[in-house]
Amino acid sequence: MPLHRTPQDDPRRTPLGQTLHRRGFLGVAAGASAAALLGTATGPAHAARPGTLPATPATPARHPHHRPVLPPGRLGIQLYTLRDQTSSLGFARVFEELARYGYEEVEFAGYTQGSVGAITLRRLKRLLRDNGLRGVGSHVGYASADPTAYTFATNLTKVLDDAEALGLPHVGTPSGPDRYGNTVDAWKRAAAEFNAYGAAARARGLRFYHHNHAEEFAFATDDPRVRLYDVLLAETDPRLVFFEMDIFWAYVAQYRFSRRPDGTPAPFEPLDYVLRAPARYPLFHVKDGEHDTATQDGYRMVDVGDGDIDYRRFLTAVEHRRGRRSAHWIVERDDAVDPAANPAGSLSTARRSARHLRNLCAPRG
Repeated sequence: MPLHRTPQDDPRRTPLGQTLHRRGFLGVAAGASAAALLGTATGPAHAARPGTLPATPATPARHPHHRPVLPPGRLGIQLYTLRDQTSSLGFARVFEELARYGYEEVEFAGYTQGSVGAITLRRLKRLLRDNGLRGVGSHVGYASADPTAYTFATNLTKVLDDAEALGLPHVGTPSGPDRYGNTVDAWKRAAAEFNAYGAAARARGLRFYHHNHAEEFAFATDDPRVRLYDVLLAETDPRLVFFEMDIFWAYVAQYRFSRRPDGTPAPFEPLDYVLRAPARYPLFHVKDGEHDTATQDGYRMVDVGDGDIDYRRFLTAVEHRRGRRSAHWIVERDDAVDPAANPAGSLSTARRSARHLRNLCAPRG
């Protein structure tokens, strides 16, 4: 079931008209050789460097008075991270590797991703089950000028049919809510549409969600006192519209949008958004970054555990506030397939990130 996208529907276009590393990948991606996967265990392509983890996760050694921060059964990965592997090796081989690394959930970015050979939703669901994995969500475009495009605005029934067929509890969009512009009223209009998608999803037993990038935290063009993300939160029904905070992009936004266009301070803490309304955030994207003020974003993307975002603090605070209803923690690295940015490769990113998260512990009490 290939998904198609027109330039007008490209969800990687940000509300400010800039191109992000990623914005809702829905189709074919670049290929890689089968040896890359085999090399994760024995070959040189992904041989472990000093200080890195082995191909299969060892049981972490924990202090008896400490508890793991990551809740059981909630470690996932966004398959966009591994788009080179799904396109060259297929979902079956990639799912086998993810199970070996200790993943329990996956989030889709399209249901083909250029996978080797044709694949059906029924086959995808069986592959998940066979590898002890669960589908937790899917990224779908918001809108398109093409009425046949696979987006919420143009094909809502089909989008929900497919999510239901896969048994996904969530289905959402990583597209910016800038369909009508970046004024307050434009985002209110988008929020009304999100409410409609959320109501349709709820009628199927699904949850509709929005995934942020940095630009959602920018200011309205007609009222620089108003942060656009605040409009989206206020104008969407908390019973119908949920959020997947991409923690990396939220901290990029903190770096970029802590001052209004006139220069007056407007600081914010991403974690505070979650703690004020934890039930609205059932999913998170876990990606890491090193501070780099030479870049526009203020961070350079790296594997989880290699950067400066304090994930022990973030996970501990969120899980404490949510109580028994744990969140889904989904690893992602947008540039994992770029040899210049990530020479160890996307499978190494998946493996190392899982190991780091499983090793995070906090004092009991």
